Amino acid sequence: MNIKNIISWILRGLAALILLQTLYFKFTAHPESVAIFTKLGIEPWGRIGTGCVELIAGILLLIPATAFWGAILGIGTMFGAIAAHLFVIGIQSAGDGGQLFVYANIVLVCCCITAWMYRAQLVAVLHRFRKHPGDIA
Repeated sequence: MNIKNIISWILRGLAALILLQTLYFKFTAHPESVAIFTKLGIEPWGRIGTGCVELIAGILLLIPATAFWGAILGIGTMFGAIAAHLFVIGIQSAGDGGQLFVYANIVLVCCCITAWMYRAQLVAVLHRFRKHPGDIA
């Protein structure tokens, strides 16, 4: 296994671990999770929907053939989480010392690097849809 593969597994594993670990709180309606999404005005559907997106992103990140798409889902979700912390929730939530905010930033960085490392997956999809000279429009 080369260094690129090792780095890839560490980044994808860390992002997936954080994404999947938080699902317990979202799917069991943990009071802290309910409070966060109530403050955002999207409880319960926002909590459950976010949990579903994070579940899909976590699974896609763990499969090398779909890592790019998991990273893109993770990036979008974490931009939303970070924006929610900055503009509505605050850096600290329920006295957590900013732990959720830090986790969101870690996932964002891991997913950005992963998306860059697996960008060939996007290129492959784009090539499938690229028109060739002589194709009937």
